[in-house]
Amino acid sequence: MEKVLSELLEEEKQLQFERFNEDNAWELGAWLVAHARKNSMPVTIDIRCGDHQLFHASLPGTSVDNDRWIERKVRLVRRFGHSSYYIGRLLLSKGKTIEEEFLLPEREYAPHGGCFPIILKNTGGIGTIAVSGLPQEEDHRLVVLALRNYLNLV
Repeated sequence: MEKVLSELLEEEKQLQFERFNEDNAWELGAWLVAHARKNSMPVTIDIRCGDHQLFHASLPGTSVDNDRWIERKVRLVRRFGHSSYYIGRLLLSKGKTIEEEFLLPEREYAPHGGCFPIILKNTGGIGTIAVSGLPQEEDHRLVVLALRNYLNLV
Protein backbone atom coordinates (compact mmCIF):
# COMPACT_ATOMS: atom_id res chain seq x y z
CA MET A 1 0.00 0.00 0.00
CA GLU A 2 2.94 2.35 0.66
CA LYS A 3 3.92 2.09 -3.01
CA VAL A 4 0.41 3.02 -4.14
CA LEU A 5 0.28 5.99 -1.78
CA SER A 6 3.70 7.13 -2.97
CA GLU A 7 2.63 6.86 -6.64
CA LEU A 8 -0.54 8.86 -5.96
CA LEU A 9 1.47 11.64 -4.29
CA GLU A 10 3.87 11.61 -7.24
CA GLU A 11 0.92 12.21 -9.60
CA GLU A 12 0.09 15.34 -7.63
CA LYS A 13 3.67 16.58 -7.99
CA GLN A 14 3.70 15.94 -11.75
CA LEU A 15 0.24 17.13 -12.72
CA GLN A 16 0.58 20.84 -12.02
CA PHE A 17 -0.23 23.92 -14.07
CA GLU A 18 1.71 27.09 -14.77
CA ARG A 19 -1.65 28.91 -14.89
CA PHE A 20 -5.30 27.91 -14.86
CA ASN A 21 -8.38 29.79 -16.05
CA GLU A 22 -11.75 29.35 -17.75
CA ASP A 23 -10.14 28.44 -21.07
CA ASN A 24 -8.12 25.65 -19.47
CA ALA A 25 -11.27 24.35 -17.76
CA TRP A 26 -13.19 24.37 -21.04
CA GLU A 27 -10.44 22.56 -22.94
CA LEU A 28 -10.02 19.92 -20.22
CA GLY A 29 -13.77 19.48 -19.87
CA ALA A 30 -14.32 19.24 -23.62
CA TRP A 31 -11.57 16.61 -23.90
CA LEU A 32 -13.15 14.61 -21.09
CA VAL A 33 -16.60 14.78 -22.69
CA ALA A 34 -15.25 13.69 -26.09
CA HIS A 35 -13.22 10.86 -24.55
CA ALA A 36 -16.14 9.68 -22.40
CA ARG A 37 -18.56 9.75 -25.35
CA LYS A 38 -16.12 7.87 -27.58
CA ASN A 39 -15.74 5.19 -24.90
CA SER A 40 -19.42 5.11 -23.83
CA MET A 41 -18.62 6.22 -20.29
CA PRO A 42 -21.63 7.38 -18.25
CA VAL A 43 -19.91 10.16 -16.30
CA THR A 44 -20.53 13.55 -14.83
CA ILE A 45 -17.59 15.96 -15.11
CA ASP A 46 -16.99 18.99 -12.91
CA ILE A 47 -14.15 21.54 -12.89
CA ARG A 48 -13.90 24.35 -10.35
CA CYS A 49 -11.60 27.12 -9.30
CA GLY A 50 -12.40 27.60 -5.62
CA ASP A 51 -16.19 27.85 -5.39
CA HIS A 52 -16.52 28.95 -9.02
CA GLN A 53 -17.81 26.12 -11.19
CA LEU A 54 -16.08 26.57 -14.55
CA PHE A 55 -17.29 23.41 -16.31
CA HIS A 56 -20.00 20.84 -15.69
CA ALA A 57 -21.39 18.15 -17.95
CA SER A 58 -23.53 15.07 -17.37
CA LEU A 59 -23.50 12.38 -20.02
CA PRO A 60 -26.22 9.78 -20.71
CA GLY A 61 -26.47 7.20 -17.95
CA THR A 62 -25.77 9.62 -15.10
CA SER A 63 -28.15 11.01 -12.50
CA VAL A 64 -28.36 13.55 -9.71
CA ASP A 65 -26.55 10.97 -7.57
CA ASN A 66 -23.39 11.64 -9.58
CA ASP A 67 -23.69 15.35 -8.78
CA ARG A 68 -23.97 14.49 -5.08
CA TRP A 69 -20.88 12.23 -5.28
CA ILE A 70 -18.95 15.06 -6.92
CA GLU A 71 -19.95 17.49 -4.17
CA ARG A 72 -18.69 15.08 -1.52
CA LYS A 73 -15.44 14.34 -3.40
CA VAL A 74 -14.77 18.05 -4.02
CA ARG A 75 -15.38 18.84 -0.34
CA LEU A 76 -12.80 16.17 0.60
CA VAL A 77 -10.13 17.42 -1.82
CA ARG A 78 -10.61 20.99 -0.69
CA ARG A 79 -10.29 19.90 2.95
CA PHE A 80 -7.13 17.80 2.53
CA GLY A 81 -5.46 19.14 -0.64
CA HIS A 82 -4.96 15.62 -2.03
CA SER A 83 -6.85 13.52 -4.54
CA SER A 84 -9.93 11.80 -3.20
CA TYR A 85 -8.43 8.47 -4.27
CA TYR A 86 -5.28 9.15 -2.24
CA ILE A 87 -7.30 9.92 0.90
CA GLY A 88 -9.39 6.77 0.36
CA ARG A 89 -6.27 4.59 -0.04
CA LEU A 90 -4.68 6.26 3.00
CA LEU A 91 -7.71 5.43 5.13
CA LEU A 92 -7.74 1.87 3.77
CA SER A 93 -4.06 1.47 4.71
CA LYS A 94 -4.94 2.47 8.28
CA GLY A 95 -8.04 0.28 8.38
CA LYS A 96 -10.16 3.28 9.34
CA THR A 97 -13.16 5.16 8.03
CA ILE A 98 -13.08 8.90 7.51
CA GLU A 99 -15.29 9.26 10.56
CA GLU A 100 -12.90 7.24 12.73
CA GLU A 101 -9.73 8.96 11.51
CA PHE A 102 -10.87 12.57 11.04
CA LEU A 103 -14.31 12.78 12.71
CA LEU A 104 -15.84 13.74 9.36
CA PRO A 105 -19.17 12.29 8.18
CA GLU A 106 -18.92 10.22 5.00
CA ARG A 107 -22.30 11.58 3.92
CA GLU A 108 -20.46 14.92 3.42
CA TYR A 109 -16.91 13.79 2.52
CA ALA A 110 -16.34 10.98 0.00
CA PRO A 111 -12.90 9.35 0.19
CA HIS A 112 -13.45 7.66 -3.17
CA GLY A 113 -11.52 8.14 -6.40
CA GLY A 114 -12.47 10.70 -9.01
CA CYS A 115 -11.53 14.15 -7.73
CA PHE A 116 -8.08 15.66 -8.18
CA PRO A 117 -6.72 19.01 -7.00
CA ILE A 118 -5.91 21.62 -9.61
CA ILE A 119 -2.46 22.69 -8.47
CA LEU A 120 -0.50 25.72 -9.66
CA LYS A 121 3.28 25.32 -9.58
CA ASN A 122 4.82 27.28 -6.71
CA THR A 123 1.35 28.21 -5.46
CA GLY A 124 -0.67 25.15 -4.42
CA GLY A 125 -4.21 23.96 -4.89
CA ILE A 126 -6.66 26.39 -6.43
CA GLY A 127 -9.47 24.13 -7.58
CA THR A 128 -10.70 20.65 -8.44
CA ILE A 129 -11.43 18.44 -11.40
CA ALA A 130 -13.87 15.63 -10.69
CA VAL A 131 -15.52 12.70 -12.45
CA SER A 132 -18.28 10.43 -11.16
CA GLY A 133 -19.99 7.46 -12.77
CA LEU A 134 -17.38 4.71 -13.02
CA PRO A 135 -15.82 2.51 -10.35
CA GLN A 136 -13.65 4.79 -8.20
CA GLU A 137 -10.28 3.65 -9.55
CA GLU A 138 -11.52 4.24 -13.12
CA ASP A 139 -12.87 7.68 -12.17
CA HIS A 140 -9.42 8.53 -10.82
CA ARG A 141 -7.60 7.13 -13.87
CA LEU A 142 -9.86 9.12 -16.21
CA VAL A 143 -9.07 12.39 -14.46
CA VAL A 144 -5.33 11.59 -14.43
CA LEU A 145 -5.43 10.65 -18.12
CA ALA A 146 -7.10 13.98 -18.95
CA LEU A 147 -4.52 15.93 -16.96
CA ARG A 148 -1.58 14.01 -18.46
CA ASN A 149 -2.97 14.56 -21.94
CA TYR A 150 -3.60 18.26 -21.35
CA LEU A 151 -0.19 18.86 -19.79
CA ASN A 152 1.51 16.84 -22.56
CA LEU A 153 2.78 14.24 -20.09
CA VAL A 154 1.33 11.22 -21.90
